Amino acid sequence: MRLFLQYLASGIATGCTYALVATGFVAIYRVTRVVNFAQGVFAVLAGMLAYSLLGFGMPHILAELVALLVSVVAGVVIGFIALGRSGTPPLASLIITLGLGIGSYAILILIWGDQPISFDQLKGNLDVGGVGMQTQYLLVVVLTAAAFGALGLFFDHTYLGRGLSACASNPRAARLVGIDVRRMGLVAFGVGGGLGGLAGVLLTPLQPVAFDSDVGIAISGFAAAIFGGLVRPGAALVGGLVLGVAEALVAGYSQASLQSGVALVIMLGIMVWRASRRSVVTDEDTAI
Repeated sequence: MRLFLQYLASGIATGCTYALVATGFVAIYRVTRVVNFAQGVFAVLAGMLAYSLLGFGMPHILAELVALLVSVVAGVVIGFIALGRSGTPPLASLIITLGLGIGSYAILILIWGDQPISFDQLKGNLDVGGVGMQTQYLLVVVLTAAAFGALGLFFDHTYLGRGLSACASNPRAARLVGIDVRRMGLVAFGVGGGLGGLAGVLLTPLQPVAFDSDVGIAISGFAAAIFGGLVRPGAALVGGLVLGVAEALVAGYSQASLQSGVALVIMLGIMVWRASRRSVVTDEDTAI
């Protein structure tokens, strides 16, 4: 039982980082209808940059904050390139994000090399019901909860947040009331970059990242995001937690090499389930 709880705590912490990446997917897709395949790059960039800044002697909080801000800027830059001019189709933007994600490997290798890197996590352990848990796990959970709370306040009580919600609900109506949909798309990419960056600085102390770690991070985040059809942040949170716990249990009770396939299995299962539901609804409508 104690071993199970340790796996559970590890899975929840990892799942929180997946949920942040997934919510970045959701934030961008809702506004732009673009699946940002460079989403995992933000996490890798922030984690590696925090590592370098800490090596220069910068305090932990400041280094991670700077890395987070840089990931926001990177999100806006990728959004500016991907969205292009007004009228660029989402499929073209999707392909551009894929190309930018792959192209980022050259920059990451040039700066940080091709070996995995990590940095020290928060020191200390917690004793919860006789089960020892790393303090870093609690930090990840608390900051993830704070991030989701801040997102709720942002979307409900700020002009930018309401503008993003309006564009997600009806872009044409948003244009009619004077909202610049393309600008809101850039804001969405910035939010996605920030969420990915936060996931990166929280995940890197737990799992070393390399230049190509964005693939695994993006797959896990996307698998979590499709729990809610890429449009519901709350469902993305649930999906991330389910995925993280599932991977931790598979790695703990079976082989660690098998956990990378969990995201793919879950993703395919949900897609098949959604396709079957859509088929049933279509058949019912036809019958009526």
